[in-house]
Amino acid sequence: MVFTSPGHGAMARVGVALSHGFTGSPVSLQGWADYLAGQGFAVSLPLLSGHGTSWEDLAKTPWTRWYSDFERAYLDLTDRCDVVFTAGLSMGGALALRVAEHHHVAGVAVVNPGLTFSDKRARYSGLLKYIVKSVPAIGNDIKMTDVDEGAYARTPVAAVHQLSALFKDTVAGLGQVQAPTIVFRSSVDRVVPESSMDILGDRIGSTNYEVVRLENSYHVATMDNDAAQIFEGSAAFFREHSVGQ
Repeated sequence: MVFTSPGHGAMARVGVALSHGFTGSPVSLQGWADYLAGQGFAVSLPLLSGHGTSWEDLAKTPWTRWYSDFERAYLDLTDRCDVVFTAGLSMGGALALRVAEHHHVAGVAVVNPGLTFSDKRARYSGLLKYIVKSVPAIGNDIKMTDVDEGAYARTPVAAVHQLSALFKDTVAGLGQVQAPTIVFRSSVDRVVPESSMDILGDRIGSTNYEVVRLENSYHVATMDNDAAQIFEGSAAFFREHSVGQ
């Protein structure tokens, strides 16, 4: 499920590191990765630790592993590209933002980025993980029918506790994000609450911050009706902010 492309033509100098979301896999971003690669960008879409196997594996994986996997994809691109962007869906959006807090990225493009929880029980996940091992999946929030993002059937509570720690750490550093940032936000999202957008808009350090509303998609918008809008809009963003760098 790992995807990489060296790029081609004039855009091969521009890299994009893409991150999938929590309990998901690169399947949710394959269309985005394919589109960018077809436009000539160098692309890296890693499989994050604890994903693509079983929810029991995810339950044993600290959030720092997810971050280091994605950071490595970004750094690998910096070795062969002049400029590199970070991008991601949901939790992948948080990872993309956190890399931008610690590295000089050219820009950030995120889709329904997660920084807070809809379910208030998440705040007690550090205790609940000793009582409840897993809960029903949060995957496949997609308006289109017969589309499967390949997420786990169960969500491990221990991993929710790790996700909470990632969110807390990322929110604390949002002021360090100085790179241009574009956010694609679904009007209906049953996974990531609007409070995530409120925090991001209030705390991000970038003065070049844009929100694009998606009117015909749910959470996994990269596999939904507005996917083309995301693909084309992000590519235009990457081109614009790579000029002169």
